[in-house]
Amino acid sequence: MTLRETSPDASTLRLAEIIGALSHALDMTDGQPVGHSVRCCWIGMHIGEMLGLTVTELSDLYYTLLLKDLGCSSNAARICQLYVTNDHDFKRNAKLLDDSLPQVLRFVIANTAVKSGLAARLKTILNLAMNGGNIERDLIETRCHRGADIARQMGFSPAVSREILDLDEHWNGGGHPVGLAGEKISLLARIALLAQVVDVFHTAAGAKAALREVGRRSGKWFDPELVGVFKTVAEAPSFWTVLGGTEVETHVIDLEPRSEMRAVDEDLLDDIADGFAQVIDAKSPYTSGHSKRVALFTDLIARELDMPEARRRWLVRAALLHDVGKLGVANEILDKPAKLDDEEWVLMRGHAALGKSILSRISVFAGMASIAGDHHEKLNGGGYPRGLQGDEISFDTRIVTAADIFDALTADRPYRAAMPASKALAIMAQEIGTGLDPRCFVALTRAIDRLEAGPVDAALGDHHPVAQSAA
Repeated sequence: MTLRETSPDASTLRLAEIIGALSHALDMTDGQPVGHSVRCCWIGMHIGEMLGLTVTELSDLYYTLLLKDLGCSSNAARICQLYVTNDHDFKRNAKLLDDSLPQVLRFVIANTAVKSGLAARLKTILNLAMNGGNIERDLIETRCHRGADIARQMGFSPAVSREILDLDEHWNGGGHPVGLAGEKISLLARIALLAQVVDVFHTAAGAKAALREVGRRSGKWFDPELVGVFKTVAEAPSFWTVLGGTEVETHVIDLEPRSEMRAVDEDLLDDIADGFAQVIDAKSPYTSGHSKRVALFTDLIARELDMPEARRRWLVRAALLHDVGKLGVANEILDKPAKLDDEEWVLMRGHAALGKSILSRISVFAGMASIAGDHHEKLNGGGYPRGLQGDEISFDTRIVTAADIFDALTADRPYRAAMPASKALAIMAQEIGTGLDPRCFVALTRAIDRLEAGPVDAALGDHHPVAQSAA
């Protein structure tokens, strides 16, 4: 059986399409060029097929490769804080490192506190030099465990969760988080790490550089047998042609094993939205739980407006994913305790367009793209990014906007403490008709009154994931 023979019918709603497109959000927060995870999938699946993996193993490998960076947002704020740097640049440059001390030292010097004064920079570098091993292990452990947990919560197999957990283990035992060695490292994780390094070096410097780096790390980072298999795969010119081409994502979607395809039902769509909301909210300590709370307030507003259950469920997903573009914003901007300068503000505002771009690629989420793109617009045209006004802003978007503003005011932010609900609503009342839709505001006020009058769970429905998030 070849990879092409595992392709499902193109008319089927594809989990591969959904996860493949959402993996672009993971690429952004890991500092990689868009399409990194998809390209890793192309590389790794060819290695898996040549090894003769079963269809079940190929399916697990497929989703391991697309979701390998599920936990990458969880250490972004810590990297920004420790290294006083742009987390995206740091992560992108770190992918080019091996374990050699001179290379690591050069990296730390070149990527630490680059905008700080000399004294502050030297102090930061000295602290990292003295504690670097523990810091690196902690950062990787956080990412690996978080990614494995989210994959499990999204309903992927225990094998996928295990492979994500083992991704940064090295053949010689020098990796993290546990220091596993040799065949104690799960096979699919060994393939995924090899595929990752191949794509990073191929993207940076071409096929020869990728082959050279793989050979150099054979027996150290990589299983030598897998290196040999990859070199055989690499002999086919078509392999590199597709990898470097613009249609690689189409080819990768066609690699999803037919017999292992999961039915994409409403529950799975809920799980996917919920899982990626966790990735989004982990990017900054100031947004922890934000997407789920916005989803909760969105649902409460929609209930007050007597919207049908199916529509409310759709809106909850849209609310969970409304900030997906923030994965493309560096933490030095997201977590800045002072006023953003003009350049930083442009980058911050860009998250709306990034979110719209990501969701518009997914047929089943495309209708939500405008909510991600427009939730900072105002009725009077004073919002961003496009300055829409009035009826140019959908009513669905207006609901999520009201929920988003309420949560932003009632949660801690780097520049101010949280405020009570009554004060938040008083501030929002001043924006009625200019920034906020009056119907949405009235519905939100009624919903908050109900919450304050009785137990939270009495106001919640039983559909996933809002009810679970409030439990």
